[in-house]
Amino acid sequence: MLVLLVLGVSRWQKLELEKSIIWSVVRATVQLIAVGLLFTVIFESEQAAVWAWLWVAAMVVASAYVAARRAAGVPGVAVSAFTAIGANVTIVLLVVFGLGILDTEPVAIVVIAGITIGNTMPSTVQAALRMSDQLSEQRGEVEAMLSLGFDGASATRRQSAQVTSHALVPQIERTKVVGIIALPGAMTGLLLAGTDPIDAVLIQLVVMILVLGSVAVAVTIVTLQIARKALTDDLRVADWVKR
Repeated sequence: MLVLLVLGVSRWQKLELEKSIIWSVVRATVQLIAVGLLFTVIFESEQAAVWAWLWVAAMVVASAYVAARRAAGVPGVAVSAFTAIGANVTIVLLVVFGLGILDTEPVAIVVIAGITIGNTMPSTVQAALRMSDQLSEQRGEVEAMLSLGFDGASATRRQSAQVTSHALVPQIERTKVVGIIALPGAMTGLLLAGTDPIDAVLIQLVVMILVLGSVAVAVTIVTLQIARKALTDDLRVADWVKR
């Protein structure tokens, strides 16, 4: 009913959002049903653990591909995104399962990896695009720093710091208001499943802190890699930044 209401308003105000809204709803429905069916097949299989790890690897590759498409103007962004997201997922899974926070079960592996990737990818794409824009807009400042004898890292440090702090703002704000304004998905799912409220809160707290840390790590990796690619070996601004 809410979607129909939005479609009506869009048509009435001539916003031309009908196609994108319908497509997003249909696509989400098909994707989620497909995932549900796939979950059923995987977790009833005797090789459920193997399939779960393969699923995680596929999610990392797919997220790097999506990041590369959305930030197509930034060279090497696919490798940067793959490195950042892959490193994050590895760290998060090692913490969650290595410390025994959750049992190493196939469904837990896929869910925790999915939460991490889902929160990390948008910030990674935003950081890549923002870093590209910052370097292009402030090219003169970078060149001035280089002409004064600064090395590459020092010449682009200001841009890296600005982009990192800007990309982290949404996740920081979400972390601040969790439990007061927003009830996150992991906690609400556990509560609906009948889990003790304190246990649900503790697991959500672990997830939120890990997500905040993983987003920070991913954004830092991407911005630093793009900053290095923005300069040539002889410390000149690369041609793609000028374009």
